[in-house]
Amino acid sequence: MKKLTVFLLLALVILDIGVRLYHVTSPVADWHSWRQSDTAAVARNFIKRGFDPFRPRYDDLSNIQSGKDNPQGYRMVEFPLYQTIGFGLWKIFPKLSIEESLRIVSIFSSVVSVVTLFYIASVIRSPVVGFFSALTFALLPYNVYFGRVILPESFMVSLVLVSIAVGLYASISRGSAKYVLFFVSALCSALAFLVKPTAGFFLLPLLPIFIAGFGVSFESIVLALLYITVSIVPLLLWRKWILQFPEGIPVFEWLFNGNGIRFTPAWLRWIFSERIAQLILGSWGLVFLCLGMLGSKNRREAWFIFLWIAGVLGYVAIVATGNVQHDYYQVPLIPVISYLVGRGMLILWRVAEKERIAGVIIIGCVYVLMVTIPWYTMKTYYWINRQAIVDAGSFADRVLPKDAKVIAPYNGDTTFLYQTNRPGWPLGFDIAQKIKFGATHYVTVSPTDLDLETRDLTNMYTVVERNEQFAIIDLTKPRKAP
Repeated sequence: MKKLTVFLLLALVILDIGVRLYHVTSPVADWHSWRQSDTAAVARNFIKRGFDPFRPRYDDLSNIQSGKDNPQGYRMVEFPLYQTIGFGLWKIFPKLSIEESLRIVSIFSSVVSVVTLFYIASVIRSPVVGFFSALTFALLPYNVYFGRVILPESFMVSLVLVSIAVGLYASISRGSAKYVLFFVSALCSALAFLVKPTAGFFLLPLLPIFIAGFGVSFESIVLALLYITVSIVPLLLWRKWILQFPEGIPVFEWLFNGNGIRFTPAWLRWIFSERIAQLILGSWGLVFLCLGMLGSKNRREAWFIFLWIAGVLGYVAIVATGNVQHDYYQVPLIPVISYLVGRGMLILWRVAEKERIAGVIIIGCVYVLMVTIPWYTMKTYYWINRQAIVDAGSFADRVLPKDAKVIAPYNGDTTFLYQTNRPGWPLGFDIAQKIKFGATHYVTVSPTDLDLETRDLTNMYTVVERNEQFAIIDLTKPRKAP
């Protein structure tokens, strides 16, 4: 059984890596490239400006995200642990681009999640459920894409699962090892909170694990409080630290219920129909998901499932607008969904005990439909949204001075600005004011005179390059009057 387990895990790891290498070297201009660019820019600036994780910076100097001008480009959101590891990988393998390094971190995080989910599901239910939970996590097209993008969500999920897995192993350990392992679990929780504070919703299953390991006593209450303290204090210290840089803190209150969508029919449709049912499970996977939510005779598993589902519902309800606005906000749901799918497959298999052949055919067909139908939508996520910004940015990076500050108007989207490899502004207008703030060049993918701003600037300043795709204008060299 040990040899079989190792073989299955190795097969799952190879499969998980293989499917996530698709377009792994593509430029950062695919789906959610705005958020990916902002994330990647922090790591790239570690290379350009020096490593300083306590003052992370990206390329956007505008007031779009925080409402305050941000001349230093501070990016004060989650602690940049994800970018720090990507930067460290780049230092070891400098032939990799920083984007490739960050994607490798995401892929490795997915591998860690596959292995830990296999272990968690095997201990909580059975190795069969463990295998199909991990297989589902590895193959869902939604999770394949978001398991290789430059976002910290996949990294946070792996830390949550490691925390739960270590806590689970601690609960069945004895002696001093039990306490050491619970402390390690708390450290992983602390890192997960630092990467994304929403990790707390998905750590709720640690409660029955903790009770199973220590029981209910004064000692266990003290240990639980220590665990919570270790998990939360680093996040609180980070949040206190970043208050010194208000210009770098994006407005975030709208994420919770900024448009009043919580518990409305639109909220139900977007979260449970458009995202979970269709985008993630291809509709057919609901068969397994619903069966997987059936009650369990095992008290520990029952509480584990209840708290995991409660965490999911709490997350999508409290962060209501964020979950509707951004589909990548559902990435933390995938381990829960994968476990319920694996459990549902086992339940359906037992229901079809007298019709084995029919059971295999039905389960196999439903599973194949679940992991193939969403690909029809997910394949578009890999597409480059606009090749012109990549070409213009690459050209600008070659010809502009390294210390240039660029105006790269793209409706506030920083993807175009990121392609230039320069700090600056992702929106035009008020050009004179931006020049006062240090803007040296204007790069646009609207190069014709039909764009009034481009026309006016080409008449006022020296044109570095202008073709059918893009134009680059030097704002430091006014044109001489005829």
